[in-house]
Amino acid sequence: MDEFGLIDHIARRARLRADVVLGIGDDAALLQPPPGRQLAVTADTLNAGVHFPAETLPADIGWKALAVNLSDLAAMGAAPLWCTLSLSLPQADAGWLEGFVDGFFALADASGIALVGGDTTRGPLSLSITAMGAVPAGQALRRNGARVGDDIWISGMPGEAAGALRLWQRGALDVRAPAADAGHEILRQRLQRPTPRLQLGQALHGVASAAADVSDGLLADLGHIATRSGVGAVVQAGRVPLSSALRDALGADAARDCALRGGDDYELCFTAAPERRDALQALSSRLALPLTRIGHVVEGRGVSCEGDADTGHATGYRHFAAQ
Repeated sequence: MDEFGLIDHIARRARLRADVVLGIGDDAALLQPPPGRQLAVTADTLNAGVHFPAETLPADIGWKALAVNLSDLAAMGAAPLWCTLSLSLPQADAGWLEGFVDGFFALADASGIALVGGDTTRGPLSLSITAMGAVPAGQALRRNGARVGDDIWISGMPGEAAGALRLWQRGALDVRAPAADAGHEILRQRLQRPTPRLQLGQALHGVASAAADVSDGLLADLGHIATRSGVGAVVQAGRVPLSSALRDALGADAARDCALRGGDDYELCFTAAPERRDALQALSSRLALPLTRIGHVVEGRGVSCEGDADTGHATGYRHFAAQ
C-alpha cells in the first residue's frame, strides 16, 4: 500500500457533513463555519512509547489520538466539527491501518466530527491531529475566568488511567487484551479509550467560570487555571473521588496520588460560583456523570492540597522533563 492507497483507505471511512464544502482529496479542505459561532482549534501529537505503550492495539491508538483532541474541545465548551490527521508510519501495514481507522472512526462517528484532510509519511509511529469545533460567540470556557470564592470541581473518577499505567509498568496489566480482573479492566479501558466530556463542556456555558481538561494531572492542570486567572487554588485531597477499582488495585495512598497527579484521564476540572452548586448537581444527574466539589479558589498564587502528605512529589506530566 503506497501513500495514496493509505489516503484512499482512510477517506472511504470519512463521514460527510453539509458544512464540508470540499473534503479529502484536494490541496486543502473548504469548510463553512456556522453563523454566530467562533472556531475553537486544537492540535495534539501522540508518539509511540511516550504517549502510549508501543504494543497498544491500533484500534485503541486510533480512538485515543482523536479523544485527546476532543477533550480539548470539551474543555472549551465547543461542539466538534472537523479534524485533520497526519500519520507517520514505519511501513504501510494494511492490517494495522484497518484497526486504526476502526478505532478512530468509532469515536469520530459517535462525536459527529468529520475528517477533512491530513498527511501521511514514513517514519517512527506518530499521530498528529488538529480538531476544530464551534462555540457560541463570546461563550467559550477559558482558563482565565476563575474568581476568588469560586468552587473547584472535577468530573468523573480521576486517576484511573494513571492507575492502569502503573499496573502496566509493573507487568500486572496487558494493555492489548481484556483483563481477567474486572477492576483492572475498568482501569485498562480508561487508559486505552478515554471518554471526552463533550456534553459536559457544552452544558457548562454560563455555569463554569473557567475550565481545563485533565491530561497532565489534576493538580498540574488546575495550576494552569490558577496561573491564567491570577489566583490561588486549594484542593482538599479527601474530597477527590476515588473509584473502588483504583483503590482495590493500588491501595488508598497510591490511588490518591494517581488521582491528584496522574494524567490521561481527560476529565474536566472547572471552577464555578457557589450559587451554581444546585445547577451542577442537577447536571450531574442529567448526564449520569459524577461532578465533585473538591476545593475553592483563593487569593494568591499556585495550588495547595490539604491532606496530601506527598507535597514534594511532582505535580504532573511534563514534556521534555525526566519522568
